[in-house]
Amino acid sequence: MQVRRINIHPDSTVLAAAAAARLITRLVDTQNQRGEATVALTGGAMVNATLTAVGNSPACQAVNWSKVNFWWGDERFLAPDDPQRHDVQADEALLHRIDVEPDRIHRGGSTADFADAESAAEHYAQQLAEAAAMEYAQEEQEDDGVPGDVPAVPHLDVLLLGLGPDAHVASLFPEMSAVRIEDRMVVGVSDFPTPPPSRISMTRPALNTATEAWIIAAGDDKAAAVGLALAGANPIQVPAAGVNGTDYTLWLIDQDAAAKVPQNLIVPALW
Repeated sequence: MQVRRINIHPDSTVLAAAAAARLITRLVDTQNQRGEATVALTGGAMVNATLTAVGNSPACQAVNWSKVNFWWGDERFLAPDDPQRHDVQADEALLHRIDVEPDRIHRGGSTADFADAESAAEHYAQQLAEAAAMEYAQEEQEDDGVPGDVPAVPHLDVLLLGLGPDAHVASLFPEMSAVRIEDRMVVGVSDFPTPPPSRISMTRPALNTATEAWIIAAGDDKAAAVGLALAGANPIQVPAAGVNGTDYTLWLIDQDAAAKVPQNLIVPALW
């Protein structure tokens, strides 16, 4: 059963700290259950603020970071050291501060390795599929049940999504071709409306495999996007409305971003 929760916090600082505490707890619980955990990251100020707050938390080392896998829901197709890349920002915010195994950090392609964003997207989709097949093979060894279809995406425990004022998530922008794709897990596009123009992004089918999807947004410039998404807008026009976790969808927002949330959806924040 899919569950949706909306947690409203006083401001962006409290929001980042609360999201960080929640992420640490979720990773520890997941590792206690199955030994490792997987997070899918995206870009955005609040996702980076959350990662910074994780690194600053006294509880940070409660997580066995050597057993955490990192993927990216989207990446900017730039040089590998460009400060606009999401992985470079995540490195600064958290990854360079923790003891994570390099081979567990699955970075999107860069201009140093691929001629265009589409080629980088195809390679990233292949990486996802290979990781999913390895997981599937391991689970089959441990389970005597009837074999099923091999998934195209590995198990994603938590997906962290920022939100644009236009309601884009990952690099799925309103009305663009990428938000309409249903038959691929990763797409490369070179005409995004905001710079940089070339990016790779997981598609909605890939994002929606995450067990938990967390949308983190702060500021009054996000209020319209949050309100439309939570009111059930068409995901082609409002991409944030089309992403949901298989078990749990959590909207972590501050008071300013919550200004246009339908009143019937607002309930006291629950951990």
